Order: sequence, then structure tokens, then C-alpha cells
Amino acid sequence: MTKTPDGKKGGTDGNRTGRVVGDALREAYDEAIGEAIPAEMLELLKKLD
Repeated sequence: MTKTPDGKKGGTDGNRTGRVVGDALREAYDEAIGEAIPAEMLELLKKLD
């Protein structure tokens, strides 16, 4: 059995941390999706067609 450095059993803190990270990633994704595409980028994309 592997011991954690502080002697505590793992599990609950990791789940909470994972949830916090997941929430932060979802928030960042939602913000990015809501941003407008700059005109310069749209012009470049049109040149690819």
C-alpha cells in the first residue's frame, strides 16, 4: 500500500479538485465560444476557400 506524504487517504480532496478544475475549464470554454472572430481571421479563412 502506498502512503501519501501527509498520511491521509486519497479520494475526496482529489474529487473536489477535479470538479473545480472541470468547472474552470468549462467557464473558459464558454467565454472563448462567446468571443467574436476578428475580421482579419475571417479574411484569412476566406482565402483558404
